[in-house]
Amino acid sequence: MPRPRKQRPLAPDQIVDLLAPYYGLPEWRPHNDPITELVLTILSQNTSDTNSGRAFMRLITRYPTWDSLMNAPIDEIEREIAVGGLAKQKAPRIKAALLAVKDAHGDLDIEFLRDMPLEDAKSWLTNLHGVGPKTAACVLMFAFGRPAIPVDTHVHRVAQRLGLVSEKMTPEKAHNALEAMLPPDLVYPFHMLLIKHGRRLCHARAPKCEVCPLLAGCPFGSGVVTQVV
Repeated sequence: MPRPRKQRPLAPDQIVDLLAPYYGLPEWRPHNDPITELVLTILSQNTSDTNSGRAFMRLITRYPTWDSLMNAPIDEIEREIAVGGLAKQKAPRIKAALLAVKDAHGDLDIEFLRDMPLEDAKSWLTNLHGVGPKTAACVLMFAFGRPAIPVDTHVHRVAQRLGLVSEKMTPEKAHNALEAMLPPDLVYPFHMLLIKHGRRLCHARAPKCEVCPLLAGCPFGSGVVTQVV
């Protein structure tokens, strides 16, 4: 890996301004109801969107209500979501999360998280079995439009290369670090643009630094291009 040069990192608003002409400026729209988002995000852990989507469709076909899913035997849930991978880990997580919501509030409605202080909402979600910072942030951002940033592999890699977080910082710690530097209105576009950039140009292997719109402010990319030249 090229040694990054000493360079002032681009500010988050600069990153959004530079990437938006390439990928379009994302506008937040609610994806799903909160429980749907919670279940779908657990299914998406360590698998592709295609496979997690297939697993989700099998689930809602087999269990038309969240109560029926919550009360289903774990081995049955495993069979339904096997296409998504890691079914033995995800089936008990889904069931335990639904049971915990029902136990805490008497129903499977987590709309109360919409008005809860953000840190309290994240803490409440991460206390559910199998829900980490990324899953909690996905629920809060995509279902409620709240300024919690999910840090997936693309966001983490691009943020490290840009010098926004250190190379040693874990994705779990990067959630809070990135949120602290982002104004609420930038959290969603910043997240979505870094994902698109990580998928299309800033690849884990053979990143296309020479055509990157962030190159002038990217320590990693400047080092790569210098070595190539």
